[in-house]
Amino acid sequence: MTTDSASNSGKQAQQAQQDHGVSAPPASATEAVLVPSAPVPEGTRLVRGIDFNQFAGRDITVAEILSQMASMGFQATAVAEAVRIINDMRFYRDPSTGARTTIFLGYTSNLISSGLRETLRFLVQHRHVSAIVTTAGGIEEDLIKCLAPTYLGSFTAAGADLRARGLNRIGNLFVPNGNYCAFEDWLLPILDRMLDEQEAAAAHARQTGDPNDELHWTPSRVIERLGRELDHDDSVCTWAARNDIPIFCPALTDGSLGDMLYFHTYRSSPRRLRIDIIDDVRRINTLAVRAPRAGMIILGGGVIKHHISNACLMRNGAESAVYINTGQEFDGSDAGARPDEAVSWGKIKAGADSVKVYADATVVFPLIVASTFARADPDERCDGEP
Repeated sequence: MTTDSASNSGKQAQQAQQDHGVSAPPASATEAVLVPSAPVPEGTRLVRGIDFNQFAGRDITVAEILSQMASMGFQATAVAEAVRIINDMRFYRDPSTGARTTIFLGYTSNLISSGLRETLRFLVQHRHVSAIVTTAGGIEEDLIKCLAPTYLGSFTAAGADLRARGLNRIGNLFVPNGNYCAFEDWLLPILDRMLDEQEAAAAHARQTGDPNDELHWTPSRVIERLGRELDHDDSVCTWAARNDIPIFCPALTDGSLGDMLYFHTYRSSPRRLRIDIIDDVRRINTLAVRAPRAGMIILGGGVIKHHISNACLMRNGAESAVYINTGQEFDGSDAGARPDEAVSWGKIKAGADSVKVYADATVVFPLIVASTFARADPDERCDGEP
């Protein structure tokens, strides 16, 4: 029905009611409420939720739930879309070479502090990702948890009381100060050995005249070394070292690791451990440039989100991207930006598969992994550095 015909029908109905002595709503109100609908494009999905009657008498799987959430709307649809995009990352094969997607995984430190660490460790243990970017806390909390536990607490615990008791709060998690003391006792002797190795390599380079004989510690090499030194099956860093998956941390000093490196300058004075961030920028950018196809899975925002995105800029964008965070874009932050903003910078390709899920990653990411990587052969891996 056209607008004109709808208007005429409304007027005719109003006139007929008036002729029979029946009061009628104003024609303007009728026209405003009964606005005609444009034809719905063919193939448009209907909104439908989970019909639990289909699963009567048996348990429903996570994959079945997420499959039916695809048509539910709101963030349920976004979660299901994330599953689809990640599965496309996993199963992609270059038609000519058979090469797979290089998957960059980013996560913030709070997720390692939480129980999501075990999910992240699974991905690294079974080589489902090619490279990782995280913050200093994403490294140290992984290592510290192998030395001493983190405890469930409360969001409402008083900060002053916790401070007096030597407890640090991360959301509703408690980390005793003693954990960091144990970390210092474990870490400082390793830093001593790393400094000795650096100086021995420098002396050898002076003898040979070959600067390539020098030892350049980078954040990724430091993290690999700590993972190997720890040698713990619960550690993300250990499994990354075992599987040659680089962990990049451009803000390595922004946390307890930075505190320990600071203390170490006094312990080793006048000698000094040197860590080169430029070599790591070259390494992650080269990994992106050489990728036959690039995918991003980014949990959280800040430096980890931008560092991966900027590496993909070097190849004119990633082919697929999944963001999971609670950030909003109204303040112009990169953390809150939707994937389309990254398209404008060339960090995600125009026409790429992408989605942002507005949710706490601890809630939705285990469900996503259960419907993607956890359904695959556990030894299946993505291309990355050998």
